[in-house]
Amino acid sequence: MTVDTALLQTPLNALHTELGARMVPFAGYSMPVQYPAGLMAEHRHTRDAASLFDVSHMGQLQLIGPDAAAAFETLMPVDVISLGQDKQRYGLLLNDAGGIIDDLMFVNRGDHLFVIVNGACKVGDIAHMQAAIGGRCQIVPMPEHALLALQGPKAVGALQRQVPGVEKLVFMTGGAFAWQGADLYITRSGYTGEDGFEISLPAEQAEAFARALLAEPEVKPAGLGARNSLRLEAGLCLYGNDLDPTTTPVEGGLNWAMQKVRRTGGERAGGFPGADFVLAQLDGKLPVARKRVGLIAKERIPVREHVKLQNMDGQTIGETTSGLLAPTIDQPIAMAYVQPDYAVAGTELFALVRGKPVPMTVSAMPFVPTRYYRG
Repeated sequence: MTVDTALLQTPLNALHTELGARMVPFAGYSMPVQYPAGLMAEHRHTRDAASLFDVSHMGQLQLIGPDAAAAFETLMPVDVISLGQDKQRYGLLLNDAGGIIDDLMFVNRGDHLFVIVNGACKVGDIAHMQAAIGGRCQIVPMPEHALLALQGPKAVGALQRQVPGVEKLVFMTGGAFAWQGADLYITRSGYTGEDGFEISLPAEQAEAFARALLAEPEVKPAGLGARNSLRLEAGLCLYGNDLDPTTTPVEGGLNWAMQKVRRTGGERAGGFPGADFVLAQLDGKLPVARKRVGLIAKERIPVREHVKLQNMDGQTIGETTSGLLAPTIDQPIAMAYVQPDYAVAGTELFALVRGKPVPMTVSAMPFVPTRYYRG
């Protein structure tokens, strides 16, 4: 029996090919990892000007119905009910042990919740939501929609020429707009640490809109490679590397993502999967075995993911989950999980790279200051 392993294509596939992108398999899709200018140039252009990323492999869905917010809140340690209209929030789907099934973004659009989940997780996420809350709200996937990310300090200037009014949005807010008859929903958010926007639009208009943006003088295309180096410099987690079903939000350093109303006292505290574990870890009643940290290498030797970390005595005390040579600061950086005693900023550890111990220092994140536009 033959198994069909054909990769899915985003609505911009022909454009990527035309632009000379190197395509790779990612989350079941054929995706551009870089264009002819190369990863370093794309990374720097995003920091200096504006880059257009195709993120149409992500899962977009709507939760519809008067009970949608209350239902969605039962799946996450996050305040969904109090979120204002056109406000966006980061969320975490948890399993019964408090492990992270996926991280996601969601927006209150008034008559429904607009949710964006990770591409590799979307099938499982939708099935999980359907089983848990499908009786309380409609869960409607949006495969007919593309998703573009325009990121960088000059993104706002380029986008407002095409879509006047987007400059009024501030970080983690959204709004409905139109472009040449196409309905767009745009949030001022992204995955690079820079100011920028994510644009959801019908697939059939995606290529024309992308071409219009790329015709703006500030904008160049960028691929998955630059997206990864940008997000790591910004201290942002990649699901599957830095977060997974065995990791709780407290171990992942995501306490900030769990609003007080879900954590302490009151009728809306707890009540999410794994709440007993997560709240006990938050209160210090249940010790955590490891914590997520940032690391900067003292030598110019890149430290990738799944590299063992040792203390001064040669004992293994952790492992890296993401790592690369950071283009902006020209130093090797990494994210890792280490035993709590070694999670203090300034602690020196050693990464075993091909048998050689590379000295690294525990560092605060982000590695590069974020530049979100908060108004």
